[in-house]
Amino acid sequence: MIIALAGNQNSGKTTLFNQLTGANQRVGNFPGVTVEKKTGDILGQKDMQLVDLPGIYSLSPYSNEEIVTRDFLLYSKPQAIINLVDATNIERNLYLTLQLIELQLPMVLALNMMDEVQANKGSINTGELAALLGIPVVPISAAKKQGLTDLADTVTTVAKTKQLPTRYDFCSGPAHRAIHAMAHLVEDHAQARSIPIRFAATKLIENDEPLIQSLGLSDNEIQTIEHIATEMEKELDTDREAALADMRYQFIEDICSKTVVKPEESREYRRSVRFDGVLTHKIWAIPVFLGIMFASFWLTFGVIGEPLGEGLAWLIELLGYVVDGWLYSFGLNPIIHALIIDGAFAGVGAVLSFLPLILTLFFFLSVMEDSGYMARVAFVLDKLLRKIGLSGRSSVPLLMGFGCTVPAVMATRTLSSERDRKMTILLTPFMSCGAKIPIYAIFAAAFFPRSAAFVMMGLYLLGILLAIVTGLALRKFVFKGDSVPFVMELPNYRFPSPKTVLLNMWNKAKGFIKRAFTLIFAATVIIWFLQSFDTRLFFVEDSTYSMLADVGRGLSFLLRPIGMADWRMSSALVVGLTAKEASLSALAVLTGSGMAELSGALYGLFSPAAALSFMVFTLLYTPCVAAVAIFRREYGNFKGTLYILLHVTAVAWVVSFVVYQLARLII
Repeated sequence: MIIALAGNQNSGKTTLFNQLTGANQRVGNFPGVTVEKKTGDILGQKDMQLVDLPGIYSLSPYSNEEIVTRDFLLYSKPQAIINLVDATNIERNLYLTLQLIELQLPMVLALNMMDEVQANKGSINTGELAALLGIPVVPISAAKKQGLTDLADTVTTVAKTKQLPTRYDFCSGPAHRAIHAMAHLVEDHAQARSIPIRFAATKLIENDEPLIQSLGLSDNEIQTIEHIATEMEKELDTDREAALADMRYQFIEDICSKTVVKPEESREYRRSVRFDGVLTHKIWAIPVFLGIMFASFWLTFGVIGEPLGEGLAWLIELLGYVVDGWLYSFGLNPIIHALIIDGAFAGVGAVLSFLPLILTLFFFLSVMEDSGYMARVAFVLDKLLRKIGLSGRSSVPLLMGFGCTVPAVMATRTLSSERDRKMTILLTPFMSCGAKIPIYAIFAAAFFPRSAAFVMMGLYLLGILLAIVTGLALRKFVFKGDSVPFVMELPNYRFPSPKTVLLNMWNKAKGFIKRAFTLIFAATVIIWFLQSFDTRLFFVEDSTYSMLADVGRGLSFLLRPIGMADWRMSSALVVGLTAKEASLSALAVLTGSGMAELSGALYGLFSPAAALSFMVFTLLYTPCVAAVAIFRREYGNFKGTLYILLHVTAVAWVVSFVVYQLARLII
């Protein structure tokens, strides 16, 4: 049996999903975390699967997340719906509830955060609320695991007995007449396509184009529908969507006046208001944000992450010496010996040693996300993003781009405008992903040891600056017009959950280690092979005569103006197309150095100006193959994907050229 979990953004759906299924889905204290439906088996219930749908505020198909949720509920016909409602904001949340009831599916209303309502001297008469809505109501606290057994038992009973809502007519006045006239008009069409009649009627009033097409209405029927809706607008002196919204909110106000004692302002809310006086201040918000990010980089690369990374590098080097000695004593074939030590240990080990740096940085990012600060960043950046034709909602996928480009591009599905979505996709490559951190760290430590944090901060700011410039150009020449209005809920600040933070760090570590022992390992072996054999497959003592050197020299003429004349530099950039961290593995293999000696080897290969150019080019050039694949899938055509790749690579070359020439004069 399939149970759908639906509710507003930031209502605690993912937390409830994790509690009911035992899964470890990502949880964030800002809207838009879930961009695809997730599934899991409900613990303690036989043959029952829970589907976590993206958070939405209505069933109007404006954004991709609304389309995913609506299509699943309308066409997949789950056996029941758990509608999760934030009890502290029940009036707003019940708007979606009324629309879900119109689907005429078995349904349970779960009032989440009831512990907060009661703690702030509020109450909800769940029995009377259930009678007025015609569906079972269960009070819970997902975070504290309260009421979950009752919820699971109730939804199981509702699903097995196919208990439909006993009430789904909430309308009155002119809206009532219009809805029922629509229902009679399209009843046969809706029944033929298994679409609830009441739902079809309200959506036709809202001029829902996808539904109109799916119903297969004739021109005469469409004209009649338009006439009915126009008459309703004249009677109410408002537009049709506002008329339906007013009708629903009038009903919500009526039932809440009978069942809800509103809680007092919570301590968390008052605290959030005080914090927002600084963190969202029109003058201080941006400097504070930059200060927080710089502090995170400084702690990561100068205080916490670097010593831990050096310790792990020492352990990897020690393990390499032990394995090297064991292979010598075993008498293994010298070529296989070289593959294991000079290939696997040098390449994979060079990347793995930066795991502490990545975990430390993502610890700070997870804390900012789970505390609710990231939602404020989206709010603060709205004004800036509007100047380039986007809204603050685009800041969520752009900020996710600092972790990984793939989920960042997927997160653009939450944008309601296709224009905003495609424009945001084009800008995500400029956000420096976490895979580039090892490269920045080793180069900054080798060439700019006293100002590594400033160099790191500068690279991130450079990416943001170029995204702004690109956005302005796109708005003027490609995506003309303004962004859609931006509405985002600002959750209360809360102390970050240690479980959530550690889970996010573990997921990042797991993904990093998996890449190290799969994609990066494969790339390392290929690089070792190409730099160890010539085109006739003879083993070469000097890698300058290898196949890889031939490829690198073929590209060097393009990269020479930006300070990368050596074939090993261009070869490392090519390898970086598989995974950005692999560039570092390639350099370790090509210079024949372990992690401990890599800094010195780089200093002999690069000048400081060339090192800076290499970091800038790494920041900006073509993303990894996984990102390219997701660009192709999400952008929808190969032409758009090719434009992204050519654009970012051209920008990378031009900016690296300017940086290299200026650095030669200054350094």
